Amino acid sequence: MLEERLKALLVDALSGDAGAYHAFLRELSGHLRAFVRRRLARLPDDVEDIVQETLLAVHNQRHTYDPAQPLTPWVHALARYKLVDFLRRRARTDLLHEPLDEESELFAVSDGAAAEARRDLAVLLQELPERQRLPILSVKIEGRSVAETAQRTGMSPSAVKIGIHRGLKALAARLRELP
Repeated sequence: MLEERLKALLVDALSGDAGAYHAFLRELSGHLRAFVRRRLARLPDDVEDIVQETLLAVHNQRHTYDPAQPLTPWVHALARYKLVDFLRRRARTDLLHEPLDEESELFAVSDGAAAEARRDLAVLLQELPERQRLPILSVKIEGRSVAETAQRTGMSPSAVKIGIHRGLKALAARLRELP
C-alpha cells in the first residue's frame, strides 16, 4: 500500500506536480526515519542526519528512477549507501579522537613485568585462606558472577562477597608490609 502510494506520488512529481513531490518527500521521510532508526538503534541522535542526506540523494537521483520498477528497493539502496558512508566517516572520526600514548608509556612495561606481576599475585593469593582466595580468583580474576561462584564453591552469595572483601583487605595489608 505504502509502496503504491509513494510510487504514484513520485511518478506524478516526475511529471511536474510540485504538490505531489512535496507529499512524496513528507511521506517518504517518515518511512526513511523508521528504516534508519532500526539500523541505528544505538545512535538515535544521528538518525535525522541520515534521513536528510537520503532525502537529498533521492532528490538528486530522482531522474534515475525507472517507474517500471518498484520504488522501495531503489530508495532503500540510496539509504543504505548513506548509512555506509555515515558509518565509515564515524569510524574514521572515532579513530582520530583516540588519544595517542606517549612513546615512553608505550614501551615502559614489558611482557616480563606482567608475568612477574601474575606470579607475585599468585604467591600472595596462596597466603589467603581458601574461603577468601577462591572467591577472589573466581570473581575478580576469572570474571565470574557472585552467583556462579557461589554455586561452584558451595558458598552462599553473601559468603562469596564477604570472602572477596576480607581477602582484598588482607591482600592490601600484606602489600603495605612489603618493602
